[in-house]
Amino acid sequence: MTSAAAAARAAEAPPIRLLIVDDSAVARAVLSRMVTSQAGFEIAATAATADEAIAALRRVQVDIVLLDVEMPGTSGLDALPEILRLGRGARVLVVSSQCEAGAEAAVKALAMGAADTLPKPGAENFAGRFASILAERLRRIGRGDAVDVPVSAREASPPLRAVEPYRLGCLAIGASTGGLHAIAALLGGLPRRVGAPILVTQHLPALFMPFFACQVAAASGRPARVAEEGAELRADHILIAPGDAHLALDQQGSRVRVRLDTAPAASGCLPSVDVMLGAVGEIYGRSGLGVVLTGMGRDGLAGARNLAGRGGALLAQDKGSSAVWGMPGAIAAAGLASRIAPPADLAAFVAERARRPAWS
Repeated sequence: MTSAAAAARAAEAPPIRLLIVDDSAVARAVLSRMVTSQAGFEIAATAATADEAIAALRRVQVDIVLLDVEMPGTSGLDALPEILRLGRGARVLVVSSQCEAGAEAAVKALAMGAADTLPKPGAENFAGRFASILAERLRRIGRGDAVDVPVSAREASPPLRAVEPYRLGCLAIGASTGGLHAIAALLGGLPRRVGAPILVTQHLPALFMPFFACQVAAASGRPARVAEEGAELRADHILIAPGDAHLALDQQGSRVRVRLDTAPAASGCLPSVDVMLGAVGEIYGRSGLGVVLTGMGRDGLAGARNLAGRGGALLAQDKGSSAVWGMPGAIAAAGLASRIAPPADLAAFVAERARRPAWS
């Protein structure tokens, strides 16, 4: 879809409805002006506290909740589960000063189900470039699938690719926007043992990665750490691509080790899901299994083609459970996915592969 066609499509669509939650009356007013100055947005309600936000969601239907973290009474993070429940599919964009230097708060919000986070600037910088960044994030979350996925991928039943159910040799998971919650749901649905190493590439800055690894370990009940050069892949251990390098692999006899690569990827992402899936295809072939979860763009598509070309299988998150159906939608559109479903259901497919006899 061309940019002109995407703009025309967005103009024809109903406005994206927002609930703005911030204890500062000034911030609420400024954010409202920023949003309404852009085409395609509508303020459905504003709230000064988390309790007011919860009450508002009982009355109005919104597409996005723009949520502050630091507020009197119940904090934004404490209220996030209830906001997601009452939002009935609304995505949450956390806008807070804690999301700039406080990586822990941002990763926690993402792990709890927020679609994205954005650092709130100081009062003197609450204008200019921030307004355009905010609008871009809101469009990405509110209509990511409409402007980012080929039309064929939005069909009710994208074609599924049949593959031989070989024994699982390596599980590789890629995600971007909204991915932390999806990764936790996938890993939490796996059996205690899958008998294969697990690799994860999530688009996050390097500063976030140590805390993200702790979140992954807690969600999965498995050892998880940020990958280092030369680290050996071990069954049921999770290695996570660092925020400043791709997770590539080298084979040395029967051992497979991490090779960190910083060469530009075709997708422009660092780390790139393409590099990880391509490496799994080259080394594990038909025993490799890739899972592409929610995310903007098409990172992972080239790597998925590599993995599929060597007999490996691909799974894609479905549109309904994705914060943005860009990355998994591209896999679906290309006919590479053997299953398209919510993360917890994809875990059942992985579990079935893990139970197959070693000679399969």
